[in-house]
Amino acid sequence: MQTTTDYRAFFLNNIPLMDVRAPVEFNKGAFPYSVNHPLMNDLEREAVGTCYKEEGQKAAIALGHSLVKGDIKDQRIRAWQTFYQQNPDGLLYCFRGGLRSSMTQQWLAETGIDMQFVEGGYKAMRQFLLTQLHERITRGNTLVLSGPTGTGKTEVIHDWPQSVDLEGLANHRGSAFGSTGSQQPSQIDFENAWSVNWLKLDSQSQKPVLFEDESRLIGRVALLPEYLALSKQAPIVLLKAPLQERIERIRKDYFVDAYQSQLNKGEEAAIAYLDDFIRSALTRIKKRLGAERYKNLIGLLDSGLIQLVNQGRWDRFDDIIEVLLSDYYDPMYEYQLTAKAHLKIFEGNHQEVIDWLSQHQTV
Repeated sequence: MQTTTDYRAFFLNNIPLMDVRAPVEFNKGAFPYSVNHPLMNDLEREAVGTCYKEEGQKAAIALGHSLVKGDIKDQRIRAWQTFYQQNPDGLLYCFRGGLRSSMTQQWLAETGIDMQFVEGGYKAMRQFLLTQLHERITRGNTLVLSGPTGTGKTEVIHDWPQSVDLEGLANHRGSAFGSTGSQQPSQIDFENAWSVNWLKLDSQSQKPVLFEDESRLIGRVALLPEYLALSKQAPIVLLKAPLQERIERIRKDYFVDAYQSQLNKGEEAAIAYLDDFIRSALTRIKKRLGAERYKNLIGLLDSGLIQLVNQGRWDRFDDIIEVLLSDYYDPMYEYQLTAKAHLKIFEGNHQEVIDWLSQHQTV
């Protein structure tokens, strides 16, 4: 029985993983580079699990064989064969590296394919990544990139190789306007991807890892409390940008991109999506804005949409952005930065920050 426990090696080397757990298990949490080709579907797994509890392992195995046979069995084996043909270095795993893994391996072996499975399965790999993540948090060796909204922090994160893009992993920009329009990963998937990214960086360099300054939640996924405590004590690199540049960046990243993401459905659908996206975001922070300011911003949104439809112009939205920055985001940011001002080790624009990192963050 070919098995492996070298978790570090296959996460570092992006080894393709074939997850033979049921879809419901896979959707709760899996790993980067993993695909789901289950031995049993959700209903079959539930039936076998109930049988195991009531009648024991032998009866459960017999039930499993009776449920997965004939054309169903052949179809699943073909999916495994295709995976192996496309990924001859791939590995398979189930929840604990037990019956489902060994059965999948056996059925593949009967077709002439010798495929290793991960000893300990999902549970052991998940524990490995959690342990790695906590070890790195305990060790520290991080920098925090801070700066007012719209300065382009994500662009710096992308341009500096020794960094982890938490918002990218969370598929969310981390504010009331942060939705990308597509689904966020599960909490477990987010943590697994975060751990793998950090593990890879640490294997390549001893330089500090740069993270963007984040609050507790990025959309609906949460940062670990231990990491938040670390980030509040880490040295800060402060990114600066002129107000007009910030307004233009926010207009593109939030307003124009939201509109263009729906243009394939027609201009009317794109306008409706933009309206709902901005209106919903403003409503989420209505209490903090105050009734009068919220009413003013809704009025600016209405007139901005009319201007966009009639003239194809976006400048009325700049008025919304400027109010949000001056009256909401900037005061909140300045208040938060005051408590951490002593941690600042450098400040500058995009290129100055990249140059400083290149010159000072070396081993």
